[in-house]
Amino acid sequence: MSDDDKRLAAEAAVAEVCDGMLVGLGTGSTVAFAIAALIRARRRIETVATSEDSAAKARRGGLTVRDFADVSRVDLTIDGADEIDPHLRAIKGAGGALLREKIVAAASDRMIVIADGSKRVAALGVAKLPVEVLPFARTFASMRLAALGATVERRGGPTDNGNIILDAHFGAIADPAALALAIAEVPGVLGHGLFLDEVDAAYIAEKGVVTRLERGRASG
Repeated sequence: MSDDDKRLAAEAAVAEVCDGMLVGLGTGSTVAFAIAALIRARRRIETVATSEDSAAKARRGGLTVRDFADVSRVDLTIDGADEIDPHLRAIKGAGGALLREKIVAAASDRMIVIADGSKRVAALGVAKLPVEVLPFARTFASMRLAALGATVERRGGPTDNGNIILDAHFGAIADPAALALAIAEVPGVLGHGLFLDEVDAAYIAEKGVVTRLERGRASG
């Protein structure tokens, strides 16, 4: 049932894609459904990908994937989330691509999150918060994150950028903006999975029903 909901959310988001767009592809199991839907839609689009995995899936399906290093602006990005709250603030990065995801989101005119209903929360913090760290700063950054109140675990394997991920579990996050600032100020931290202003809309599917949440508007 969860896969059915992921597919429905992905297809709803892909309906916003028009010919001529440059589309950002996020990372993860829900985005895989979006990539498959884009391949079926046969729109005349180009894409950029936030991970080598998403790029490979897109290319296998015949989509054009540009090197983001040559791109300054993206029309629309579709990505998943580990959690999303009623204010469209999200925790992302379970797939390890959070730094590239944040860069592509910043370049996008519009960012859409797609998710099944299990990812919808009243307040952020149930999920672990991924933090991308320079390997040189692994122990130091872990100590600083722990001092901010987190239980910290190192995730195995490097990111596509050659860095490491520290998963920081804070529990309920009372002030996401303050926490984002505190983490960003730790030397050696390259990025974190708090997406507080980037998300413009979300398509969330639960038990076969898709709900659209739009920043500044009522859901529909």
